[in-house]
Amino acid sequence: MSNASLYDRLGGEAKIRKIVTDLLSLHKQNQVISTRYANAKKSDAEIIDLVVDLLASAAGGPQQYTGMDMTTAHKGMNCSEAEFVAVLDDLLAALSKHGVGELERAEVLALNYALKDQIVHV
Repeated sequence: MSNASLYDRLGGEAKIRKIVTDLLSLHKQNQVISTRYANAKKSDAEIIDLVVDLLASAAGGPQQYTGMDMTTAHKGMNCSEAEFVAVLDDLLAALSKHGVGELERAEVLALNYALKDQIVHV
């Protein structure tokens, strides 16, 4: 078994950025959540930078996430379970598209699922 961090096993920042870029594209096409992104206050580039930093830092990379905590970022949005699942489905699709292995997909999913209580219905 490898001692490499999840960050390294994902391919570092360059590959994480590609995954996140595709993830945002999937979100914008997903009928369950696309309106959330149509009305975003941040540009696509800003969203991608924040999500790259969030995922990379959570995966053991050197990046520091400087955005809002998830409770603050989603306060008043009344995000539903269905929306949360749609985000995770898109995430798994983006990871698969980029050849991320099953173990790493499960680890990324677990990192994101751990945020559920901070996002859904806050």
